[in-house]
Amino acid sequence: MLTCVSKFCILNVMKSCQILLIDDEDDIRETLTTLLNMNGYTVTALPDGPSAIEEVKKEKYQMVITDLMLPEMNGIDIIKNIKEVDPDIQCIVITGYATVSTAVEAMKAGAFDYLMKPFNSSEIMMLIKRALEFQELHAENQQLKKNLESKYRFENLIGNSEGIKKVCSLIEKVAETDSTILILGESGTGKELVARTIHYNSHRKNRPLIPINCGAIPESLLESELFGHEKGAFTGASSTRIGRFELADSGSIFLDEIGEMSPALQVKLLRILQQREFERVGGTKTIKVDVRIIAATNIDLEKAVQIGKFREDLYYRINVIPIVIPPLRERIEDILLLAEYFLEYFNRTKKKSIKGFSQEAMNLLINYRWPGNIRELENLIERLVILKGDGIVYPEDLPDKVRIIRFEEGIIPLTIPDGGINLKDVVEEFENNLIVQALQKAQGVKNRAAQLLSLNRTTLVEKLKKKKLDYHINA
Repeated sequence: MLTCVSKFCILNVMKSCQILLIDDEDDIRETLTTLLNMNGYTVTALPDGPSAIEEVKKEKYQMVITDLMLPEMNGIDIIKNIKEVDPDIQCIVITGYATVSTAVEAMKAGAFDYLMKPFNSSEIMMLIKRALEFQELHAENQQLKKNLESKYRFENLIGNSEGIKKVCSLIEKVAETDSTILILGESGTGKELVARTIHYNSHRKNRPLIPINCGAIPESLLESELFGHEKGAFTGASSTRIGRFELADSGSIFLDEIGEMSPALQVKLLRILQQREFERVGGTKTIKVDVRIIAATNIDLEKAVQIGKFREDLYYRINVIPIVIPPLRERIEDILLLAEYFLEYFNRTKKKSIKGFSQEAMNLLINYRWPGNIRELENLIERLVILKGDGIVYPEDLPDKVRIIRFEEGIIPLTIPDGGINLKDVVEEFENNLIVQALQKAQGVKNRAAQLLSLNRTTLVEKLKKKKLDYHINA
C-alpha cells in the first residue's frame, strides 16, 4: 500500500500540527505514523471510529486521516461526527474501494479529498500539504471577514454630533432590510463608508458588496461595467464579460455618484429595480439577480429631475430610504475626534510620534469650514504626520487656509502671512463681521444685538451709521 518511507521523501511542511490517524490495520497505522513523524507531524493513531470521535472531543487536531472501511463505523460516518465536533478539521479518506459515488459522498460529508490504495509517500504528503494550505487560507479569510465586519461596526462611524447619531440610528433600522438606500451628502463626507456599514450589518454580509463610481467611468463603458457584455458585442469585446450586477448577486451593489448616469442607462437601472432582471450588452438571455441597491450622490437629485437630467420615476425608486450625511462644518463636535483618530492611525502606519495639537491649533481646526469634508481632514493630518514627524502641532504647522477665522463675509488671519497685513483693515473687517453676526442672532433687534456685544444701544447705532453697514434692522 505505502512505498518510499525514507528520509528522502520528507517534504517541506507549513508548520507542526496534530494529525489523528484512523485505521484498523496495525501495519498501516505504524507505517503512516512513521512517515508523518518523519515529516514533523505529531500523530495519534487509533483503530476505530468511536474512539476517534471521543479523542477529538478531548484534544485539538488540525487533520484526520481515516480509512473508509472500518468496523463499527465507516470513514464517512466518522467524518460527519468529527465535523460536528470541530468543523475546521481537514479530513482525508484513504480507501481501496473508491467509486465516483463514494468520492462524492465523502466530499459531501466534509472530506477535503480521498486517496486510493495503494499510494506512495509522496502522494499522501502532497495531499496533506494541500489540505493544510487550504485550512490556513480559510482561517485567514475568516479573520479578514471578522476584521472587515469589525471595521464597519456602527461605532466606527466616528462622531458624537446629533447629525452622525441620526445617521447611525437610521442605518441600524434599515440594515437588515432589503430596501433601496439613497445616501446624500457632499464629496468627502463618507458616503461609501456608510454604504459598507449598511452591507456588513445586513444578512447579506457574507456575500459581495460591489462598488462602482458612475461618474468615473465613461458613458460608453459604464453599461458594460454594470451589465456585462457578450463576446463580439462591440469592437474589442473578444470574450464574454460578467458585469457588476451579476457579481453582486445575493449581495449588494453600491452605485456611487448615480446622478452622473446617462438617461439611457437610467432606463436600464429602472428595470432592474422593478423586475430584478437585465440582458448583457449584445445578449438576448435575460439574467435575474437578487441584489440590494445602495446609491449615493452629492448633487441635488430633485433639482436634476426638475431640469430633466434625472428620471423622476427612477428618483422615486431609489429614494425609498434617504440617508443624509451632514457636512463636517455642521459636525463641530466631531472635528477633533476625527483629527485624533487620523493622528493615531497615521502615527502608527507612518511610524511617527506626533503627540497632539496645541489649543490654538485645535481652535483653528474647529473654525475651518472643511470644504473637502472628512477626506480633506484626513489628508491634512497625513501630511502633518509625514512632514512634522513628532512633537505638538502648532498653528504655524497648519496650511495658510486653515489659519484664519471665517465669517459669512471676509476672512480674518490669525497669523501674519509672509507678505504682511494692514492692521487697520483687518481690525475693521473683524469688527464689522461681529456686528453683523450679533444683528443676525438678534433678528435685527438693536437692543438685543447691543447686549450681545456688551455695547450701549446708542454706541451700536453710531457704529452702524459710521460704517454704513447694509443691514435691515428693527428699532
